[in-house]
Amino acid sequence: MADHTWPGEPLIAAAQEGDVDATAALVAGSHPHVQRFAYSLCATPQDAEDAAQEALIILYRKIGMLRASGALASWMFRIVRNECLRRARLALRSHGPVPDTVVPSFEDEVLQRLEAERVAAAIVALPADQRRVLILRDIQGYSGRMVAASLGLSTAAMKSRLHRARAAVRQELRTASDPLAGVGHD
Repeated sequence: MADHTWPGEPLIAAAQEGDVDATAALVAGSHPHVQRFAYSLCATPQDAEDAAQEALIILYRKIGMLRASGALASWMFRIVRNECLRRARLALRSHGPVPDTVVPSFEDEVLQRLEAERVAAAIVALPADQRRVLILRDIQGYSGRMVAASLGLSTAAMKSRLHRARAAVRQELRTASDPLAGVGHD
């Protein structure tokens, strides 16, 4: 049976004080938890592996910055979440070519960046099964058949998840752009 507890406070305290063996044990003991976070937040297994690795590197390098040893799990969750968001933003940007003849203004760039962040946040908020389908199909541009095969789904199941994911993102963007959406008016 797997151990579902984070490393204990004495180990964390020793790592914070610079004990190399304690730091190595802390990273090893945190790995399954960090990996589980990453797989639940990132769009693809590759992004999850990369985000988990990055989070563990940050843990190793910056354990001394952790204020309270009891905050390790929330600290690591924030690091993984931020890394998954960063990867989602990169994926969104890499699939949006700008024509050579158009030079966007600074304001346009800021607005585009804000919109990309809203979309990325809406995508990250999706359930993992919907998020994976949406990113593989709509952001990375894989065919429906390839997405279904890579996730071990029937084409119909992939289409259903994709439809639900798109609808959820649309709703989230509508709600985010209209702060009164969903509020009853008298």
